[in-house]
Amino acid sequence: MFTGIVEELGTVAAVEDQGDAVRLTIAASTVLEDAALGDSVSVNGCCLTVATVSTPGRPTSFTADVMRETLDKTAVGELTTGDRVNLERAVTPTTRLGGHIVQGHVDGTGVVRRRTPSEHWELVEVEAPNDDLLRYLVPKGSITVDGISLTVVDVLADGFTVSLIPETLARTTLGFRQPGDRVNLEADIIAKHVERLLQSRQPRPPHREELS
Repeated sequence: MFTGIVEELGTVAAVEDQGDAVRLTIAASTVLEDAALGDSVSVNGCCLTVATVSTPGRPTSFTADVMRETLDKTAVGELTTGDRVNLERAVTPTTRLGGHIVQGHVDGTGVVRRRTPSEHWELVEVEAPNDDLLRYLVPKGSITVDGISLTVVDVLADGFTVSLIPETLARTTLGFRQPGDRVNLEADIIAKHVERLLQSRQPRPPHREELS
């Protein structure tokens, strides 16, 4: 589990095609301070498992294997050498929950539609894929974009807007994403659970024998 508070921007150092999977090598520093094999790291909002760590003692990169399912449903498959990525380690029981509960399980991808700069912040509009994700969004609610915990400003018919402060622009990939770029989206898990619980409380249609 993550909080959507990006710890650092890493760099894709290598992309190895393995047929039905891809092995990413990502150069980083902060997330490697206590990295161990099997640890979870959020890479642009995708929960990936550390497969190897370079230079034990003073690691400078780690590798993660990305399966076909992840490649098909996220924008991770579009990463190339030199791309910057948002990185966050999994939370611990003593971690401050500065964002919101993020699983790293991407619901789908959206597309940056437009950016509207202001003096101290920037409004970014993202086109969302369909109502499977949009129905979980509410103004002032939470959305994860490329692993970043953000507050929804407005919910549109086919997307949503978020407002980015200078800190977010400087420390994450949303500082340089351009219209047309794909981004990973994850809706708030609490909204999904509430929907499921409400569905389970709907009255069931009577059985045929109950009607006779």
